[in-house]
Amino acid sequence: MRQRINTRFANCLLAIGLFGLVPVGAQAQAANDKWQWELGVYGWVPAIGGATSFPSGASTTIDVSARDVIDALKMTFMGQIEARKGQWGVWSDVVYADLGGSKDGSRDFTVGGHPVGSSANLGLDVKSTVWTLAGIYNLSSTPENTTDLLFGARMLNMKQTLNWSLAGSVPELPARSGQASVDGTNWDAIVGLKGRYYLGAERKWFLPYYVDVGTGQSKLTWQINAGVGYTFDWGSVVATWRYLDYDFKSGDALQGMNMNGALIGVAFQF
Repeated sequence: MRQRINTRFANCLLAIGLFGLVPVGAQAQAANDKWQWELGVYGWVPAIGGATSFPSGASTTIDVSARDVIDALKMTFMGQIEARKGQWGVWSDVVYADLGGSKDGSRDFTVGGHPVGSSANLGLDVKSTVWTLAGIYNLSSTPENTTDLLFGARMLNMKQTLNWSLAGSVPELPARSGQASVDGTNWDAIVGLKGRYYLGAERKWFLPYYVDVGTGQSKLTWQINAGVGYTFDWGSVVATWRYLDYDFKSGDALQGMNMNGALIGVAFQF
């Protein structure tokens, strides 16, 4: 899998996603010997770009807006879970989406004075799973800011199925149809940072941030996620902008992919 690297990677380290709740100050000290859990769900509606080369020789370029993603969405699930004890913890994030769309076209023309009609249908179905599993280590925990070191792996599984059919009004030219598919799984080691910067005396509002970079079966992958959030007694709500980029290796069927868009989520702490 390969893609030309986006230059916006300049200030990035390494879904999807939602940020883990990090205890602050006296809370972290008091709960140092207890497991703390967070469960989050969110909605991420990204624009999607990329290119794929199918075994049949056909190739497709994906450039889908966030609105088109909503129209093409068949099924999705997005969420994360974190378990923490003291400075150490485990964090996982998953994004699954099933998208499908089609395009029809027809044309009428004249051959030897006789009217001839032709029609074509092209359909593309994309199923993707982005799963991140990582350990976390708290580097800093103050009333104003928390920062975690993140280290682990990210998996990308993507299956694309291309269907086509051609038909004409001339009996001597029979209808033609076919299907081609590409299915691949990528594993990459990642390292990054995630945390929060709290605002105001009450520290209800905060700025969540997440950044990572990785490599392995991909040439390079990176992700950044930042925005604003608000804390409650039961957890928090966040609104961020998330960007995920893959630069795949030469010769892979999937030639490139990037996903970026608004994310809104809610997390429950227990």
